[in-house]
Amino acid sequence: MGPARRAMLAGLPYDPEDAELTALRRRAQALMRAYNATIDGEDRSLLSDLLGTWNGAVIRPPFHVDYGVHIHFGPGCFLNYGCVFLDVAEIRLGARVQVGPMVQVLTADHPREAHRRAAGEESGRPVAIGDDVWIGAGALILPGVTIGAGAIVGAGAVVTRDVAAGATVAGNPARPIGPKAPPG
Repeated sequence: MGPARRAMLAGLPYDPEDAELTALRRRAQALMRAYNATIDGEDRSLLSDLLGTWNGAVIRPPFHVDYGVHIHFGPGCFLNYGCVFLDVAEIRLGARVQVGPMVQVLTADHPREAHRRAAGEESGRPVAIGDDVWIGAGALILPGVTIGAGAIVGAGAVVTRDVAAGATVAGNPARPIGPKAPPG
């Protein structure tokens, strides 16, 4: 693993045009093209090549990633059509996570200063999703977010901060709704 990829995975600024990163993205694009051309994801063996940990997750095409190898699924996961997982940092899903159509999980981030963005600087922060989480259609999970076990993310929510285990969040930005989950 080269210095640009190490920096990217550590959440440090990195050059996205680095040769190793470009080659990894091209590999992922070829695997996604093949998988997304299947009918209902019938050739799931492509997912074991694309993902860091597949664990038999059911992923309905189309499915889009940056690299794929930084995405790790626990057993029993399901992703509906049109999900986008930008994995410049690790994305980890626990067991039995259910993800609605058109959900985006984004680890890629950019500097807040215009001159640093203009210079092409990028960074990333990992996303962790606990066991038995349900993410509704069209939700956006932003860089650095952790979603606790058993949580529910409402359709269309924009999750900008961590979600407690057992909580239900909705809206933009996502906020807890309904009664508070019991402790433990």
